[in-house]
Amino acid sequence: MPKIGIASSSCGGDGVWLQVLGSGGPEILQDGRASSSYIVWLDGKSRLLVDAGAGSALNFGLSGAKFEDLDAIVFSHFHVDHSADLPAFIKASYFGDRTRDLPLFGPSGNKIMPSTKTFLASLFGSPNGAFSYLSDFVDSSKTCHYKIKGYDIPFNKETVWAGFQNNRIKISAISVHHGPLPALAWRVDIGGHSISFSGDMNGDNHSLEKLAVNSDLLVAHNAIPESAKGVARALHMPPSVIGKVAKYANVKQLVLSHRMSRTIGHELETGQLIQQSYTGLVSFANDLDCFRL
Repeated sequence: MPKIGIASSSCGGDGVWLQVLGSGGPEILQDGRASSSYIVWLDGKSRLLVDAGAGSALNFGLSGAKFEDLDAIVFSHFHVDHSADLPAFIKASYFGDRTRDLPLFGPSGNKIMPSTKTFLASLFGSPNGAFSYLSDFVDSSKTCHYKIKGYDIPFNKETVWAGFQNNRIKISAISVHHGPLPALAWRVDIGGHSISFSGDMNGDNHSLEKLAVNSDLLVAHNAIPESAKGVARALHMPPSVIGKVAKYANVKQLVLSHRMSRTIGHELETGQLIQQSYTGLVSFANDLDCFRL
């Protein structure tokens, strides 16, 4: 039997915590889960938002997090189930107390997906953005209490990008294989601990292992069963690959998220397949779960 972890019902006031805002995927209308999104907490403050899938803004409010406490937002990629709630976050921040600029990092683009800067411009740019009435947040010539600063992380599956650090947090990324889409895995080092996020990937680049090495916790996406083939397998890791990545990266704890109808209900089988390679603690995420490091 795999060693199954149990999440806390709430994040404590001290130390480093991972909170799952969205544990589901694009089946949000059927599975009752918000789409992919996570908070990293440090000493009771929400310091990093990873992805912003549909439903995550509501759960952000339920978590007690404050937008003004965020040091950064990072995106793994711009599929709808990872990015749809960003406009809701930005609009809500108009009524908040944020005064410092907000860096927002994500992948560079290609013919299929926009770069991070282009994504922001398509949402908030003036005059043609979908929500151009919020252009004050991205247009340096306009007055607003803070600005969103978008940064493109270029594709590189060999080298870890480590371009953001302050006195609390260091953020790193590496390119991963998610079919034809530009996609990133992320790592945050904070409070003497480390959390890595696979995002959506199928494992072909073998780059996540470099980024996540010796992480205290790895969030891996359990979107497909072992039997998946075709497009699903080209985009995502089956359990056996998740287990191998966790083993080779020597992570202390594994949290499985991005759970979908094709994997929910198969936790025992999934855990057993992972345990063929990885013998550490495995937890299956639900919305608003908290994991202490």
